[in-house]
Amino acid sequence: MSAAELRFLDPAVLARLGTLELRARTVVEGFLSGLHRSPFRGFSVEFAEYRQYLPGDDLSTIDWKVYARSDRHYVKKFEEDTNLDCHLLLDLSASMGYGSRGVTKLEYGSMLAASLAFLMQRQRDGVSLTTFDEAIVSRLPPSARPGHLRAILGMLDRVRLGMRTDVSRPLHLLADGISKRGMVVLISDLLDDPARVVDGLRHFRFRGTDVIVFHVMDPAEITFPFERATRFRDMESGDEIVAVPAVIRERYRAALRAAQEIYRGELGAAGIDYQILDTSRPLEFALMAYLSARGRGRK
Repeated sequence: MSAAELRFLDPAVLARLGTLELRARTVVEGFLSGLHRSPFRGFSVEFAEYRQYLPGDDLSTIDWKVYARSDRHYVKKFEEDTNLDCHLLLDLSASMGYGSRGVTKLEYGSMLAASLAFLMQRQRDGVSLTTFDEAIVSRLPPSARPGHLRAILGMLDRVRLGMRTDVSRPLHLLADGISKRGMVVLISDLLDDPARVVDGLRHFRFRGTDVIVFHVMDPAEITFPFERATRFRDMESGDEIVAVPAVIRERYRAALRAAQEIYRGELGAAGIDYQILDTSRPLEFALMAYLSARGRGRK
């Protein structure tokens, strides 16, 4: 493996991904034989319905057992399995540079993006990578060709922290630019107005796209473990305040819970998966838990 591959693709993660799949819940449009339900009829393993035989139908599609019971000719119709395009969206805003335990949110998010790209390529699905802060920074179009994973890893190796967060603006631009139904995976700390973020994500759903949101958080952001009077600096604006953690802790936690409930409730109502990822938790366990639950039909 190259340096970029070793940096972003942990062998422990890849080993655990070996038996998992990431399937679209929506009907997708594709060209290759793959894992996902297509709107086009074909001949694959997932049965759709019977219909009466018509002259010109392929005789091999006749169900002779049904004929033996009913004395009528019926043909089997199947849903064609297909591939999809998975669009990975990675937040580069300055707040993603925070890390209280050695790994930053951006590093964790980059490893997550690389692992998902590996998974989609193994499934013969197309995968793209878009990075953004308050605007789109870079974009690699979707592809399932051999070597595309290395292009994604190379792009991740070159990412640099951006400036302010504006999640909704890039989301609307990307939703307008996606021409076929597939899957969008947002990887972000979501430090933005929840209403605007939800509105941007709903734009994808309106276009028939399956959407997954990974809310990446540092453990210090979740537990607020600070004890002494501390100087807090906004990593995007540079503004600083000095506060006594014991005085503001409960207010902070209440505000955090409220934001998470908005995301969980509004995104759930829109049919969007929402998953919080703690950067102190090994990525392979967090990702396996989510994919296993999704595969069983639970979030």
